[in-house]
Amino acid sequence: MSQLAASLGQPGGPAVTVVDIVPTTADDPRGAGFANAFLPLILTSIAAGAVVATVLTSMSARVAVMIGYALGAGLIASAVLLWAGILGGSYLSGFAAVALFTGAIAAIVAGLSAALGRAGIALGAVAVFVLGNPLSGLATAPEMLPQPWGHLGQFLPPGAGATLLRSAGYFGWAGAGQSVIVLSSYVAVGLLLIVAGARRRRPTPVAPEREPALA
Repeated sequence: MSQLAASLGQPGGPAVTVVDIVPTTADDPRGAGFANAFLPLILTSIAAGAVVATVLTSMSARVAVMIGYALGAGLIASAVLLWAGILGGSYLSGFAAVALFTGAIAAIVAGLSAALGRAGIALGAVAVFVLGNPLSGLATAPEMLPQPWGHLGQFLPPGAGATLLRSAGYFGWAGAGQSVIVLSSYVAVGLLLIVAGARRRRPTPVAPEREPALA
């Protein structure tokens, strides 16, 4: 915004002043690191959901591994982002935001796979990465995207996750309600699809044949 304001100022005219409501960290003044750090989280979460869906067969194992992945991603990624000066706020806030964001992506990919097979993994990857990533407004803001696409992107995991992480890191969770609801919904739907898929594949018990009664 500062560069844009400088280019809009007329020679000899008054300077256009930009005031940061909440400035980014000194190590990432333009927010480029914040945007670049998001892509690995998206890709690893898609991969985690695909691995859970294809390698594990037990419903309880799938749920346990997904929860473990989300908690691990939150612990490690938030520590790295804070150490690199990319994310502001507290470690606990970053952990909660990253865990919910990564868990939502992994859960919906694994859930779609449980419901549709390998086609579900492709559908989840397209929805999250091909569609959700460019509509997230991560590098700028969702309000700066053509509408209604910027608004639609907030209902996909990357857009909701970017807004949630910004809110947790810089605004004390202000305005995070919609993002929390959206990501929690993806987690719930993904888990329901995993349960439904496991029950559908469960074989129906066959009743034993009766022996003929003696005359």
